[in-house]
Formats: sequence, structure tokens, C-alpha cells
Amino acid sequence: MNAFSIKTWGISCFLSALFFALPTVATELWVAPQGDDHNSGNANSPLGTLAAAQIKARALRRLTNDDLKSGTHIILRGGIYPLTAPLIFLPEDSGTETAPTLIEAASNETPILSGAINLTGWKKLFGTIPGLPTSARDHVWVAEVPTIKGDALEFRQLWVNDAKAIRAREPNTDQLARLVGWDKTNERATIPSQVLASLTQPMALEMVIDQVWEIAELRVKSIQIIGTNAMIAFKSPESKIEFEHPWPPVIVDTNYHAPFFLVNAIEFLDSPGEWFEDVHAKKIYYWPRADEDLTTAKVFAPTIETLVKIEGAPNRPVANLEFHGLTFAHTTWRRPSEQGHVPLQAGMFLLDAHKLKPKGTDYHRGLDNVAWIGHPTAAVSVESANHISFVNCVFEHTAAAGLDLVRHTHDDLVEGCIFRDLGGNGLQLGTFSDTNIETHVPYQPSNENEICTRETIANNVVRDCGTEDWGSVGIVAGYVREIKITHNEIFNLPYTGISVGWGWTKATNAMRDNLIFANRVQHVGQRLGDLGGIYTLSAQPGTVIAENAINDLQPSPFAPDPNHWFYLYLDEGSSFITVRDNWCPAEKFLKNANGPGNIWTNNGPLVSEKIKNAAGLEPAFQSLLSKPLP
Repeated sequence: MNAFSIKTWGISCFLSALFFALPTVATELWVAPQGDDHNSGNANSPLGTLAAAQIKARALRRLTNDDLKSGTHIILRGGIYPLTAPLIFLPEDSGTETAPTLIEAASNETPILSGAINLTGWKKLFGTIPGLPTSARDHVWVAEVPTIKGDALEFRQLWVNDAKAIRAREPNTDQLARLVGWDKTNERATIPSQVLASLTQPMALEMVIDQVWEIAELRVKSIQIIGTNAMIAFKSPESKIEFEHPWPPVIVDTNYHAPFFLVNAIEFLDSPGEWFEDVHAKKIYYWPRADEDLTTAKVFAPTIETLVKIEGAPNRPVANLEFHGLTFAHTTWRRPSEQGHVPLQAGMFLLDAHKLKPKGTDYHRGLDNVAWIGHPTAAVSVESANHISFVNCVFEHTAAAGLDLVRHTHDDLVEGCIFRDLGGNGLQLGTFSDTNIETHVPYQPSNENEICTRETIANNVVRDCGTEDWGSVGIVAGYVREIKITHNEIFNLPYTGISVGWGWTKATNAMRDNLIFANRVQHVGQRLGDLGGIYTLSAQPGTVIAENAINDLQPSPFAPDPNHWFYLYLDEGSSFITVRDNWCPAEKFLKNANGPGNIWTNNGPLVSEKIKNAAGLEPAFQSLLSKPLP
């Protein structure tokens, strides 16, 4: 045998061995937290990471010419799978229509993909440290903060077991202080000085301001005490944006002074459940709640912003990928600590904005402002993909959004999932505006494949979102087409329940034929004003809002107009939308600067009990409401 033949024979033997080492029947690849990536991947010899299972599944598909009749099944045993970088699913991870790639939980088990580390080594703090309130003495525990490349891990969220802890703040709980003055020219806020303590680290301080339908998170640059007041200046880039943008407004006049609170100072650590990270000393301080034992508790600090990215290309999308029964948990979002956070609406943050004098642009003659926005992160993001499914999954404990169908996505399914304890929007989908396009310019791409189309969002529980950004929404869609938002249960939110549309425009755009049907929306609007149970923007021909049940909207007592909330709210440019048979206890609706073609039929308390009772989760999904929650 010559050298070439020997080499060829050797390669053939290697490939044959690799092939036969892989499962040969449709293929189950098992993964367990206590597994090992050198294992075979069967039920008795599981792999240790989902990333290793991805590699084996790709090889299996490649070596069998994609002919697996029942697809590739990756089965995760229960437990926590810590991630230090996002898992990225590429076109090579795709299945086919008849043989999908399925990533699922083992029967009756709960695998958790977590972006956090567990902080350990907690000790009772004896004595005191500079700035710690007297009331906190003998209550506070301390631990070392892990380092990454020599620097302390910085984080904005902390979870103790399943409960979110509170970044030390003043005033506490649901109480807010009020601005004294707002100087746009000099970019200064005036507040009562008694809200401030004698701060040891004032440069770590942040101010959170209520802006009617949004909040702003501003990093403090300097404090000047003048009598009973304090003048506050803010860091760049957010200071310029905050004082130049006209919407949402910061109102300080004879009738109303915008609410605010301060956060992130050791002097504010004065109540159970509060924590403070001293980045310079690389220590974290926490006052446990009555039922928490830090010698046994799991204390999670998030380290990464996104857990899973599904990223295809426009001409080669990821397809036929399914996730069943997984939990996605513990993500961070560092941008507010680095650049502040000044949103326009629904968490979409301003990159630049200013008032127009005189009014008007070539695309909107009455426009009085211009703005450019960015898109907050999500625990799971999907782009350039189709036939992706999330079924019976949980999205929880995040700094920003839960799930994001970004663009160029089609025919996807999100069903039977729970979205809870999320810092931003529960589920966001579609393009809002590109960062280099003014946000009121109608989005209508020449390549219509960019538009998120035919997405189904059904029978999900969406609750307790917007824990960081109060202006966030349960389900928010931008420029989308032919999507179905049906039979979801949406409650306990700081702002709007469901929002569909973007652009504030009557002009033709990418949107049309969306369905918002049989959802139950209740107990929303708990922190802000100018909101709706269901809210729309811009022209979207063929869109139908029907047979939803909306009740118990609870506008914040801090809203400048406590009556400016609506069960159904069709805002600027909303056109060619049918609104019919929606139950709510009163005909409290708003049609603000709408375009033509809207049809309103039979909405309010006279809608039948049958329609009212059929809204929300369908019978097969009712058990989601009885699942234990943090």
C-alpha cells in the first residue's frame, strides 16, 4: 500500500469511527450539569455543555446528509448551566421541516441556562464602614466580588434565590421624591438636599426620573448644596440628550413636579433586601430579608447580556430550530452604567434628539421633534431565521428584555412560555428604527424579507416586566406584518400591556394585517401614565384588535394626569385598524391624531360574557397560572 493509500485509508477509518461514535437513530444527545464533554452523549454518559452537543449535532447532520427522519434531539437534564458567553446558533444548527433540531428539557426536569455567577463566602459585617447607616449595623453581610482580568465584576442586578434584591436607593420602596427645578440651559436638576446623605462615593450615584410614560437613568457628575436644595449635574452622553429631547417630558411647573429617586450609594443601604457594590474595594454588601440565610442562599450576579443568539444571514437563515421546556435566566445590561439610559418609548433608548423649530420635515409636516434610537438587549435574540419555536420555556431574572425577534424572522412560534421578573420588555419583535434613521421615518424596506412576518405569540404568561425600565411593555412589536398575538395573559406591569406599531406616522409603511386577539390584560400601568391596555401606532391596514378582555388598569399616583390612561389607545397615525368586541368595564378609549379607516364596533362593558371569559390562556395552558413564582 503506497503512502497516499495509507493516508486515505487512515482518514476513512477515522471518519467511520467518528460516524459510528455518534448516535445512529434519529439521535438523542444528552447533556447534564454533572456530565463531561468527552462523554458519548447518550443518556448514561451525558455531555457537560450544550455547546458540545451543538458540535456533535452538526457533525451528525453533516455526515448523514441531513436525512435524519426524526431530527436531532438534544435533551438537557435539570440543573443550572452557567454561561460565560452567549450560545450562538448558526445555519449549521438548522433542522428541516420534517427533521427539526430540538433542544428540550428532560421529562419533568428544569434545565436553566444562566448568565450569572453564584456569589459565595458571605460573612456577617461586624462594626461599621464609612457611610453605612446606623440602622444597618449588625444586619449587613459582606462578600468579595469576583474579578475578571483584575477588575471587579460590575453588575446592576442581584437575585437572592429567586427574589430580586434592591439596589440601595432613597427614598425606599414605592416612595418618590420631587424635583424642585429643571434647568435645560445649564443642564442641571434641583432637588431637596435632605434626599441626599453625606455621600462617600457621590460619583457612583444615579438619578432615576419619572418622565410620564418613561423613566431616565442618569449618572451623577457633581452635586452642589445650596441651602435646602442641591444642584445636580450629569455625565455625558446622557446629559445633553436628557435636556434636549422634548418627548417624553420632564415636567416641573406650578401644578406638577416630576418624581425621582436616587440609587447606588452605601448611605442608602437602610432596609432589608437592599444591596450595594463597592467596586473599588471589590466588596458587596447586602441586608438579608427575614427569610434569607446567606450561609445557604444562592446569590446570583449576572455577567453576560445575552444567553442565546440565533443568527443566520439573509440569504442563509437558521431554520427549524425548537426549544422546549428551557429556562433562560440571569442577564445583565451594562449600558446604563456606561452611557446612562434615556428612552423615547417602550425602552428604546435615545442616541440623539431635539426639538424642531419651526416644525415639519419632508416626511411629516407637523413633526415637532426628531430622534434616533437604539435597541435594548434581550436574554435570547433571533435574527435572520424562520420556523424557530419556543414552547413551554421560562424567561426570567433579566436586566433588559426576555426574547427579541429582531428582523428577517418568519413563521416563528412562542407558545406556553412564562415571561417574569424582566428588567425591560417581556417580548419584543420587529424593527423599530435603525440607529442611523430618524425614528419617525416610515420603515418600508426594499427587501421585504427584512420584516418580521407571520409570527405567532400565543398562550403565554407575561408578568412583572419593566423592573428596571418602568416604560417597558409586556409584548411590544415595531414594524411587523401578519403577526398573531393571541390568548396571552398579561398582568402586573408598570406601563402598557401590548403595544403594536412604531413611527407616529399615517404614511404607508411595512406594517399590515396584524391580529391582537383574545388576550387578557389586567393590572397594568402601575408606575407611569399616558398608557393603554392595548396600544397602537401608525398605519397598519388590515390589523384587527378583537375579543380581548382588559380591566383593572392601575395608573400611578405619580402621573401628572392620573386619568390619562385608556383600555384601548390608538395613538398617532393609527389607521385602517378594526377594533371590535373587546370587553372592558367602561368605554374609556383614546383615538389620538389617528389616520383614516379605523372601524370601532361593540367595545366596552356590553360585550358578551362568553367573549370576556374566553380571553386569556386557552384551557390546555391554564396550568401556567398555577406554577410557583418567585
